[in-house]
Amino acid sequence: MNPRWKQRPEGSTWGDFGADDRLGRLNLITADKVRQGIAEVREGRSFCLSLPLDYPGGNLLNPRRYPPKLYGVVREGRANMPFRLSVYDVRHNDVMCDDAALIYLQYSTQWDSFAHAGQMFDADGDGVPEPVFYNGWRAGEHVPEALDMGGEPRLERFPSPGSEVLGIHNFARHGLQGRGVLVNLFDGIGRRREWVGYDTLMRAMQAQKAEVEPGDMLCFYTGFADLLLEMERKPDLHRLENSCAVLDGRDKRLLNWIADSGVATLIADNYAVEGLPAKDGGPDGHAALPLHEHCLFKLGVPLGEIWYLAELAAYLKQQERNRFLLTAPPLRLPGAVGSPVTPIATV
Repeated sequence: MNPRWKQRPEGSTWGDFGADDRLGRLNLITADKVRQGIAEVREGRSFCLSLPLDYPGGNLLNPRRYPPKLYGVVREGRANMPFRLSVYDVRHNDVMCDDAALIYLQYSTQWDSFAHAGQMFDADGDGVPEPVFYNGWRAGEHVPEALDMGGEPRLERFPSPGSEVLGIHNFARHGLQGRGVLVNLFDGIGRRREWVGYDTLMRAMQAQKAEVEPGDMLCFYTGFADLLLEMERKPDLHRLENSCAVLDGRDKRLLNWIADSGVATLIADNYAVEGLPAKDGGPDGHAALPLHEHCLFKLGVPLGEIWYLAELAAYLKQQERNRFLLTAPPLRLPGAVGSPVTPIATV
């Protein structure tokens, strides 16, 4: 029995890592798994797996998220950009800069925490669903509601209380470094929009001799981020919505494989890893984002979105490899639902 739930979603990992677990399958990234990642380093060559954080540009991909803005920190009534310290002492030759940023944490290359996606689910077993998150952590209590301060819908009027139990800082504290495995979906699909289910994924992995083991961080290269770069911060939404591979979150065989594989994370260079909007889920109640439900809510598998994988994919293909050391900690920002990330692959 768990103090927060009497029944758990079918096929979930709730309770498997302890009643108060906050890491999900990141628990499988052990010291042995880190050593496995290090063993993949042969040249000491590194690849940056982040887009510039002002990509994709604009807010067409998600109308609620905007590019970052940089501000000069105020000093002596002006921006500290640059500021000559000689105003304090004429002997000082220093010229200093200091800035701040307003950044939407899930705008560009990012991690989703478990607080990002919950579900209405009858965890109490009383026939009445309630809003809950991974491992039965409760909305309104463990994932508090933001306060509406009234007035115009500006950021400062909806201060986020953060989530201590499911915030992204838990991932940062654990450390996200281990063995990455890349599956090159672009190789067989190119830039056409294709829903990738179990059969297509298995064919791609077999052709590339790609194998995953529990605790691996699985990456999918689709070419989507390459398109974003070509659009130079002026995204063509129609083209993006009809280009490149996306995982089919309605494919139950694919979901079962993700559960059985033991992968610690799922990462892609596209917007949501899965296709959005998802395929029709039928007349009964269901998740609008089925892969998010399966990974973030049921299994405790973090999702990495809008990563830049092109250069790494090209190198691995040329070397006939698919494994590497992946280092990708999020910001240790207490309570945050998501985080920008600058991942590094080392080969």
